[in-house]
Amino acid sequence: MNVIALRLQPQQDLKVELDRLVQLHSWEAACVITCVGSLTQAVLRLANQPDQTVYPGHFEIVSLTGVMSMHGSHYHMAIADSTGQTWGGHMLQGCLIYTTAEIVIGVLPHLRFCREYDAATGYPELSITQIEHS
Repeated sequence: MNVIALRLQPQQDLKVELDRLVQLHSWEAACVITCVGSLTQAVLRLANQPDQTVYPGHFEIVSLTGVMSMHGSHYHMAIADSTGQTWGGHMLQGCLIYTTAEIVIGVLPHLRFCREYDAATGYPELSITQIEHS
């Protein structure tokens, strides 16, 4: 695994920037190792809900996890407000950085992550392929 670290700046969109990084480097497979930071807005799709929920305000990012690929990425995030109340779900575009997002990503050079429709779930699910390097 190759590891990279980055910091996002205020008002950058967390998902947009992660997806841009994936495309810029043509990553076949990577994962979020850790992320700490804060948001002024979070956009999540909660468990078993068809639509997004927008959370305006100030939040700490208490967890961000995900698998990343130029063939499709999938992120989940947990956020907490000033009282410690926590929400979590599928991270969508619109999560805006407040002060920082400090992120460590692991790039997996021998794997390819793709998304293939799974009739059992009705969603494009992760498909993992081993890549042979010469």
